[in-house]
Formats: sequence, C-alpha cells, structure tokens
Amino acid sequence: MLTFKEPFGTDGRGGYFDQYGIIRDIIQNHLLQVMCLLCMECPNKLDGEGAGEKIRDEKVRVIEAMEEVTIDNVFLGQYAGYADDPTITNKDTNCPTFAMVRCFINNPRWAGVPIIFKAGKALNERKAEMRIQFKNAPAAESLFSGADVPRNEMVIKLQPEECIYMKSNIKTPGFSSAPIQSELEVKYDTRYFGDKSTTNPDAYSRLILDVLRGRSANFVRSDELIRSWEIFTPVLHQIESENIQPHIYRTGSRGPAEADKWFKEKSGYVRNDSYAYIDGVVSKKA
Repeated sequence: MLTFKEPFGTDGRGGYFDQYGIIRDIIQNHLLQVMCLLCMECPNKLDGEGAGEKIRDEKVRVIEAMEEVTIDNVFLGQYAGYADDPTITNKDTNCPTFAMVRCFINNPRWAGVPIIFKAGKALNERKAEMRIQFKNAPAAESLFSGADVPRNEMVIKLQPEECIYMKSNIKTPGFSSAPIQSELEVKYDTRYFGDKSTTNPDAYSRLILDVLRGRSANFVRSDELIRSWEIFTPVLHQIESENIQPHIYRTGSRGPAEADKWFKEKSGYVRNDSYAYIDGVVSKKA
C-alpha cells in the first residue's frame, strides 16, 4: 500500500485543483513513481555514468506490466465543504479529493499481489509511506498453541520523519509466551543526523543538485510518462463523463467511512488492532 495524506484542503487553489483531482495530482505521478522504485528489479548499476538510464529502464518495465485501471478498482471521496472554496465555480463538482486505486503488476515477482494507492486531502495527518504486508507465517498458529500471530510488515516512511521499520513478532516479555508485535526500526534523524551538525537535505534541494550534476535517475522519461497516462486516462475520462459521485467525508477524519470496507475487500490486508507504535513515551496507532 502506498499512502499520501495531507491534513489541509485546497486552501484557495480549488479552482486549479478542481480541473484535475487527487488521482492526477498525486496518484498518477508521485505515488506511481514511488511504486516503480519499490517494485522494480535491481538495475545492474545504481551510481555513476549510465546509471540513471538503467534505473529508468527498470521503472518502465514495471509500468509496462500493468493494465489499465478499471472503475471497479477505484474508490472516490470528497471532503465536506470542498465546493465552498470561492475559486471553485462548479458547486456540483464531483472532483475527488480522496481516492484509492487498486492495480496489479503482471510479472513473475508481483503477479496476483494487489497494489493499493491511497491519497487524500483534509485528512487526519500528514503522511507519505510505503507499506508491504507479508503473508501469514507458515504454521505460526501451531507454534503458539493456536494464538493469533499478526502478519509481518515492512514500512518505509517518507514523511514527515523518514524511517524504515519492520513489524515482526516476539515473545511477550515476562511470564507469558504469547506473541506480540514489535518493530525493528531505523530513524534517519536520530541514526544519521542526531548530532545536529548536519541535516538531511529536502527533496527539492537534492533534485536541483541532480540537475546541476546531470543525473537523470530521479526524473521521468518520456516513455514512462506516456505509459503512466495510458494506465489512468481511460478511468479518469469515465469518472468525468459518467459523473461518478464521490463519498463525502468529514475534514480531519481518516477519509470516507466506506473506505475501510472497500480497502479490506480489495487488498486482503489484515490490520492488527492491538499493535501500538511506541515512540519514546508516546503511544499511537500505526
């Protein structure tokens, strides 16, 4: 699952956003780029002369293995009050400010694995992450006398605090032998920039430096751009021509109430409601 969440709405730029919507604005480009980097095969060169083209070759192979998105694999939402933005002229707009899209990559490594894109505005937090949930561990319940053993997950958090963590199961500390989910974690700020003498440069600073150095790996190539639009354009036109209505959700929420059911049915993801991510003295659901 690839997620992009913003805690604010259009904030006066609704007139622009209403022409495009969240799928064009975030999913078709930003999240699709992240997915390609996550799912591509490793190029035979990652740095140095020619590395950029080898990386982009592998990205293109991923999206060439994807089929066009169909409407049954799309869930749309719009936050309440979106059309109140004075820059939006069409007050009956069906423009989505929240969307989930299911895709598949038809290659030997990813065949049959649902790829879920989720993006939205006016939600409960700012977050961008990649989350991979693995299948049930073989014979896990037998090992622990029938106890429920949560699935392992790898989470790569892109913002606001870059980190990578692996959710896995350990024996409950103390006298109990029941499995409990915990994490192995690397935080970029504390691991690499903890002394405050250096900082992790922001994304645009790195991109500008790549331009000056003539490095192409982080930029979209024309064949990649064309194929990405071929995947999404038919369903985008269908949404507009058939005036498909989005589900309304409250500002500051996790999204439409119907979204969780859709996601569970389309992804097969199993949420561990007992898991709590503990960051120092703060405990919060992950």
